[in-house]
Order: sequence, then structure tokens, then C-alpha cells
Amino acid sequence: MPKIQKRRRRLAVFAAAMLLVSLLALPTGAKTMVSRYPSKVSDINVKSYPSVPIYVNKGERLPVDGHLINSTTYIPLRSFFEKYAPGAKLTYYASIRTAELKGEGLTVSARDGSHILYANGRCLYADTPIRILSDGTMYVPIRMLSKVLSLDVFWSEKYRSVTLSGTPTPLEDGATYYSEEDLYWLSRIISAEARGEPFIGQVAVGNVVYNRKAHPAYPGTVKGVIFDRQGGVVQFSPVDDGSIWQTPHATSVTAAKVCMEGYTVSDRILFFYAPSMVSSTWIERNRPYAFTIAGHRFFY
Repeated sequence: MPKIQKRRRRLAVFAAAMLLVSLLALPTGAKTMVSRYPSKVSDINVKSYPSVPIYVNKGERLPVDGHLINSTTYIPLRSFFEKYAPGAKLTYYASIRTAELKGEGLTVSARDGSHILYANGRCLYADTPIRILSDGTMYVPIRMLSKVLSLDVFWSEKYRSVTLSGTPTPLEDGATYYSEEDLYWLSRIISAEARGEPFIGQVAVGNVVYNRKAHPAYPGTVKGVIFDRQGGVVQFSPVDDGSIWQTPHATSVTAAKVCMEGYTVSDRILFFYAPSMVSSTWIERNRPYAFTIAGHRFFY
């Protein structure tokens, strides 16, 4: 027994020491990370999630309730479109777990497990993914679907319910919604800076560009931000090494579209760098640390 107790004590001391080392190794501010990371919906048991009544028009209640999953209200895809686009055709492809809907002025694609709903050539992103639950129904975050038809969403904390309002109007097509020039440059800088990074990390790189675009200290266009020279210094290394001109990866194009839809990991980050590529930087010494996503550190 004494030997076992000593071994346990040594293991406990070692574990505590490793925990202390790991905390000391974190950049300043890492314990107060504010970035939003995608959440999984691993429990597909529909009974695990509270029901949420969905109201439309003036108090009319949909026959099927939504469910509150990870603080997000989900609604059955089919029920939503049966109400708002009854003439549309919904087809489910079991082999790829994807539902596709086609109607007048409306094309929608939703895949089980995906964080992106494709609608009229647009990429709508949510922190929690589309999921098929145990009742065999595909559930989609209600704000995703409401955007497809330009509807307003009101959450009542008192009644734990959701009300949809507005005139159903199909989402503007991506061909006209996305600025061709902005998409061209944003997708290229994301691909050159973050190709191979997690999708949310690629979106964060795009957020930096858009946050600078909105900041008075930087140019007011995406291209201007990317080719900006603050104090005569190139702001993004791909401009200097020429990789900005490479054809962007398809994932980076999608990440660019998600940014252009207004999704942000943070609307305050203005800087980032990859520690594996640079050992010491002006950013680290002079800017407040925000968070780390995979191979990039982001700063305010």
C-alpha cells in the first residue's frame, strides 16, 4: 500500500506540474477567449432538447415545434418550407444526407452535419450545424431559414418561444449580392494566409480584412486593405511573396462568402500572425491578444 500511495502522489504532483506549465505557456488573455467556435450536435436524441413553439403571422402556431439546441432554436426544414413555400419541391438524397429544395426564385441545399446552408448561391453560416435527429427529421437553425426568405425572428425569453414575421421574399442571388471584386481579393488573401487552417480560422482571417476596411485608420476597400502599406510596410506577406495571385482554394472562397454575409468570429480583431512562421513580431509586443485558432494568433 505505501508504494501505491507514493506512486499516486507522484502522479498527482506530475499532473499538477504539467497543468501549471500549460497555463504558463498560454498567451496573455488566453483564458478569457472571446471567439465563437463551432459546436457539435453529438446527441441526436430529439427528446434531449426542449421544445420551442413557433408562431407565424398573428399568433398562428406551426403544427411542429422547434427545439432548443446549444442555445439555438432549430426548426424542421420541411415544416418551414411547407408553410412558406408550399409549391416548392423538396428532395432528400439519403446517400449524402442532403436535402435540396427548388421553388420559384428559390434553391436551397442542406446537408446533415454542415454549418453552412446554401441558398440561391449564398453561403449562410451558423455556429451549430444542421442535424438530422433521432426522429428522422432534418433540423436547421431558424435564423438560417428565416434569412432565406427575409423573415424577422423574435425570441421571447418569457414564453420560450419564437415568432416569425415579415413578407416571405427569396434571398437575393449570390451572383448579384457578392461584390465580384471583393470576393476575388478576399478569397485570395484567405487562401494565401490560411489555406489548410480550420474553416473558422479562415473566416477569422477574412474578418481581419473586413474589420480593417471599417476602421478609419485603414483603406475603405477590401483590395485597398490587402495592398495597404502602413508606414511603407506591406501588411500581408502574400502581397510581398506573390502568393496573393494564386487561384484560391474552394474552401477559402466559401469562407470569403461567409464573411461577406456578415458572420464574424470577432468584429474587433485587426491583426494576426502564425508563430510557426515568425518567431517574434511587432504585433505580439504591441497589440492586445485576442485568441488563437489553430496556427494563427489574433490580436485587437
